[in-house]
Amino acid sequence: MSRLTTISDFAKRLRSSESTTSSGSKDTMGVGQFRVEILSGLTVALALVPEAIAFAFVAGVAPLAGLYAAFIVGLITAVFGGRPGMISGATGALAVVMVSLVAQHGAEYLFAAVVLMGIIQITAGALKLGKFIRMVPHPVMLGFVNGLAIVIFLAQLSQFKVIDESGQHVWMNGVTLWTMLGLVGATMLLIHFTPKVTRLIPAPLAAIATVAAVVIFFDIPVPRVGDLASLEGGLPKFSVPLVPFNIETLWIILPYSIILAAIGLIESLLTLNLVSEITGKRGGASQECIAQGAANTVTGFFGGMGGCAMIGQSMINVKSGGRSRLSGIAAALFLLSFILFASPVIELIPLAALVGVMFMVVIGTFAWQSIRILSRIPRSDAFVILLVTAVTVAEDLAIAVVVGVIVSALVYAWNAASTIQVNSRDSITEIGARVYEISGPLFFGSATRFQELFDPSQDPEVVILDFNNSRVVDQSALQAIEAVAAKYQQSGKRLQLRHLTHDCHKLLTTAGQLMVDRDDDPDYGLAVDYDIKSGRMGGTH
Repeated sequence: MSRLTTISDFAKRLRSSESTTSSGSKDTMGVGQFRVEILSGLTVALALVPEAIAFAFVAGVAPLAGLYAAFIVGLITAVFGGRPGMISGATGALAVVMVSLVAQHGAEYLFAAVVLMGIIQITAGALKLGKFIRMVPHPVMLGFVNGLAIVIFLAQLSQFKVIDESGQHVWMNGVTLWTMLGLVGATMLLIHFTPKVTRLIPAPLAAIATVAAVVIFFDIPVPRVGDLASLEGGLPKFSVPLVPFNIETLWIILPYSIILAAIGLIESLLTLNLVSEITGKRGGASQECIAQGAANTVTGFFGGMGGCAMIGQSMINVKSGGRSRLSGIAAALFLLSFILFASPVIELIPLAALVGVMFMVVIGTFAWQSIRILSRIPRSDAFVILLVTAVTVAEDLAIAVVVGVIVSALVYAWNAASTIQVNSRDSITEIGARVYEISGPLFFGSATRFQELFDPSQDPEVVILDFNNSRVVDQSALQAIEAVAAKYQQSGKRLQLRHLTHDCHKLLTTAGQLMVDRDDDPDYGLAVDYDIKSGRMGGTH
């Protein structure tokens, strides 16, 4: 089975269930698609509210800092980002890193760190480092999707807590709990069945409006958006972070900025890949890095807590039919209008409706087929999927992706190292000589095994090593060839090296004198460079 089966099938299911077709990044669209984009943006904006407030609480800043971040980051990335249809805003992955900085130094240091975070991300985009997201293996991508779905689910559980008389957060019980669960279930059912009845408005928006109308009309006592915090506020104001401009401040915020920049880019680029797979349109990784950086730099100067791409809200947008930049722009502007004008109305919306929407996102995001294929794919890939999922839930996305990539790379190196083989035969052109045909890549992982394959005491006076079916990859491989050549020289036997590149000839010292130039020698660059004047290895081709 192809490794791409799960994500590809997931994407096909989403595409087939949509009511409209994507117009990609084109500026022109029909009236119907325009309506879909606007309504999709409204749905996303409603879903952004509780998330932004909750993540602001996690980071230890005012709720408006989360809302401003969702507006500014969402607007700038929607306009300039590398993937139309993606939604960005304040996220939990960043909030858990910020809380320590805010607790020790205050919110102003956070705003300064967010500005520096944005500058780092812009630099990464300018250097085109976003392309390295291609190095993330497919099993890591599956683990990322599954882990993030679980994280989204767990984040919604906090909405099932209320404040008791002593001011403590406790789990709901009794009638309140069952009412909350009933409304969540009703929202999920409405999202599932609404497309079968009408496609005039996105199903999540219809569900939120219906449940909210019922709760408000019958005055059902369940938690509302206003119970989290007030949304009322003015336009964000420009302000340079009130921190000392000295080296001490830089050393305080720099570690946080680097971590935040890395987490933000990893989550954004992985979300970009997922949305690109679903919509069938490629995104610009470097462009997304620059847009994320610009957004965070700006939001730091306007009292926002920073942010990155949000897979949950991006999935809501995609599922609702949002495809162009208009849906993201609409979401940001609707969110600002909530803050400026509509806070009394938005605060009446029951949290149960928004939780139901996010639960449907969880169901749609989790790659369920990955469970079925665990027993049918290589064990190493299955292990990576489970490992990345677990680390994403236990730690954070950045650590999970780094761990997954490292483990995948080690597994690949181990498997590649085991493919190095030597087949021996008598030479046709030189009587009495033995030819060893090397096959498989020769690199740091296979260098030791390569050296162990030869025993000069058992070989004739002339030995030929043929690298026609092999490839010398790195400096460890060159050193292994040198070591084998030295063994044969010490035994007083003549060794010839065939089908090595001219680069190898330049980089090898002792063994370089043993090479036999042929017209059919391969021509490929090595992963090392050699400075003749300094006599040192370094650099890359």
